[in-house]
Amino acid sequence: MFLLAGPAAAHVGVEPQGEAAKGGYAVINFKVPNERDDASTTKLEVNLPADHPLASVMPQPVPGWKAVVTKEKLAKPLEMHGNTIAEAATKVTWTSTGGKIGPGEFQQFPLSVGKLPEDTDQLVFKALQTYDNKEVVRWIEEPKEGAEEPESPAPVLKLGAATGDEHGGAGHDASAGADAEAEKATAKTAAQQNGATETASAGSGGGSDTTARVLGIAGIVVGVAGVAFGVLAGRRRTTT
Repeated sequence: MFLLAGPAAAHVGVEPQGEAAKGGYAVINFKVPNERDDASTTKLEVNLPADHPLASVMPQPVPGWKAVVTKEKLAKPLEMHGNTIAEAATKVTWTSTGGKIGPGEFQQFPLSVGKLPEDTDQLVFKALQTYDNKEVVRWIEEPKEGAEEPESPAPVLKLGAATGDEHGGAGHDASAGADAEAEKATAKTAAQQNGATETASAGSGGGSDTTARVLGIAGIVVGVAGVAFGVLAGRRRTTT
């Protein structure tokens, strides 16, 4: 049973980096394992969903591999950021230029895509995996809900709920984190400024109190001296 389950589990799959939210953008990784003991994978073709065309598709460079994006004109143009998109990517092909996926290895192929559709919960990407012995494995069978996984399932990307941030959950989290750090920095600066003001006020108040005490003591001394002078003057007049 384990021997039979092993190959079925090691198929081409797709997972997002972070969250793939409806109506947003996402970076998705196609994970390609090598299922053969005597051959290496040298090519991957990923067909993009025709029923939900993606206007923006950008592959991330992978050392040892060349990525080519194939585009076609759309029967129904898309609207994005106020612009009309007349064509969309239909396929991405990665071909080895020296790299390979050997026996017991896997490789990830990142792809930036968007805007993701809002009227479906998943996207199906049919993929073809080619080995250096010319064998082609077709991962094109669409999984059915409630049914057993097919022998050669197509990669399926699950979409999350719309977040209101069209650049995806990762951008939203980064922005929120930056805002939080900015608020902390602002609060810290304000606290430091308040502390400095209180210290200055306290120092000013202490100086005023000291001055008042000195002046008070000086006044007392002057008053005592005046009384003494008056007494001495009275005695001199009486003696005279």
